[in-house]
Amino acid sequence: MATISLCMIVRDEEQTLARCLDSICGLVDEIILVDTGSVDRTVEIAGKYTEKIFYFPWIDDFSAARNFSLEQAGMEFCMWMDADDILPAEYAENFRKRKRELDQTTDMVMMPYETAFDTQGRPTFVYERERILRRSAGFRFFGRVHEAVPPAGKVVRWDVPVRHKKEKSSDGNRNLRIYQKMEAERAAFDGRSLYYYARELLIHGQYEKAESMFREFLGRADGWSENKIDAARQLAFCCYRLGKEEDALEALLKAFVYDVPRGEVCCDIGRHFLDRGRYRQAAFWYEQALKAEKKTDTGAFVQEECYGFLPAISLCICYDRMGDSEKAEKYNELAGSFQPESEYYRSNLVYFQKKRAEQDRTKEGL
Repeated sequence: MATISLCMIVRDEEQTLARCLDSICGLVDEIILVDTGSVDRTVEIAGKYTEKIFYFPWIDDFSAARNFSLEQAGMEFCMWMDADDILPAEYAENFRKRKRELDQTTDMVMMPYETAFDTQGRPTFVYERERILRRSAGFRFFGRVHEAVPPAGKVVRWDVPVRHKKEKSSDGNRNLRIYQKMEAERAAFDGRSLYYYARELLIHGQYEKAESMFREFLGRADGWSENKIDAARQLAFCCYRLGKEEDALEALLKAFVYDVPRGEVCCDIGRHFLDRGRYRQAAFWYEQALKAEKKTDTGAFVQEECYGFLPAISLCICYDRMGDSEKAEKYNELAGSFQPESEYYRSNLVYFQKKRAEQDRTKEGL
């Protein structure tokens, strides 16, 4: 059976570290923990799980810290997690099975990363990450922020998710500060860093600069296609905020250059027309979203509701506004099949019931 080192970097994680390690400690062969400056009980808690605790000074570079953690590993494979991640208990046996099957021909294992959830605890935002790396392959993380290992060699995929369960508020300005520091230092930005810098600018309301950087990124040859599809969507958001509605629609349509239509983009275009009362066009795009292929093996940011509930409930609105109650009800029922607890679905049931009663009374009056 293959052996795995869990390699973690942590800082002030006393709230979540034990939960994380409890979920994974019985599945890996050693735990490497690198502390980057904790002032709480993080190191004390870590000591209950491992003796292999190391210290690395924080230098505003996540890749540097992660690569240091990989260097301390002694097993055949290295797995990384953050302190506010867990491996769900219901997937533990699947993990063990996959680990037994893991051999030295494998270089990298991709696993789903669930990072957002609805009120029922179902994942709403999922994407793949390079989670387990063959140590002898010499993989390295790149990027001071949003660090990643470019896929290479023989890549396999496990249907075992890591679940991100954030408990504490983080420094919302940290990533932006690191990118601004890079800019001040005239550091070279690769495509990925430029993309994520633009996203940080958007999050902080700096729409003009974000728009400029997204356009620069989309014009580069070194960007991942999945990042470019998302960048087109984020560029559209900037344009909406800046009052450039036609530019926003043009940005969304540009996403089709990089791959077949995704549910997320189709929903965005549908919303563009819905908000402007152009219901026939909106319905067309929401129907495309229902037909779209959900890409789960490309690193795409997948918004689950864009492939089911959101286009269905939006089609209900479109057809109701166009006077086709039969189709509107059909799509409301479809929406309910995805999210039966939805307040929108339930209120629509009442709405259509009242509407039918009014129609019956009208017929009786005739």
